[in-house]
Amino acid sequence: MSHTSGVRQAQKEKTRRALMDAALRLLEDQSLSSLGLREVTRAVGVAPAAFYRHFRDLSDLGVALVEECLSSLHHMIGAILAGQDGDEERIEATVDAVAEHVRRYPAHIRFIARERHGGVRPVRQAIAAELDRFADEVATAFCPQLPAESWPPEDVRMLAELYVDHMVMTATAFLEAQADHTEAADERRVAATARKQLLLISLGRHHWHDA
Repeated sequence: MSHTSGVRQAQKEKTRRALMDAALRLLEDQSLSSLGLREVTRAVGVAPAAFYRHFRDLSDLGVALVEECLSSLHHMIGAILAGQDGDEERIEATVDAVAEHVRRYPAHIRFIARERHGGVRPVRQAIAAELDRFADEVATAFCPQLPAESWPPEDVRMLAELYVDHMVMTATAFLEAQADHTEAADERRVAATARKQLLLISLGRHHWHDA
């Protein structure tokens, strides 16, 4: 790659990044379906035509945001589930990790929570696909811990989906609690409830086939 083409590529990546960051900021107070393309390009300081060098439309930008917002959460929770031995340790580590993730990436969590059931179909589908992949990763982490003779793949998958739904719900609850930085007690209540819910899921897992 020549120096000129390298500079051009770096500038292209910089503009793409700026468009995504601007969209994420603007989406703090509105849904993607109400966001205007000119609103995004104006925030970045580029012509509307420049947008189409990076994304086909706002739905395409939204799908890119979905991939970015959920990718780090995949790896974080998967590592916790695979790396902790006891249920209590795993629950504690998971809740703490989700809380920290929300502190670091509140705009990401807000975007996913709002658009998961929002009005832009490609984005809804992208979120569903990412959460589906998330469930695959959680199921893979659980498989070595569950006896194969009593846990068929469809039951492991069901358990994984339950964990994924709980993680999204917990992240959203932390986001709401952390919106007011003076109410640390609210965040503690969210964490305590999340631990109890995960413990209930864990107890159900251990006795699922007793019946």
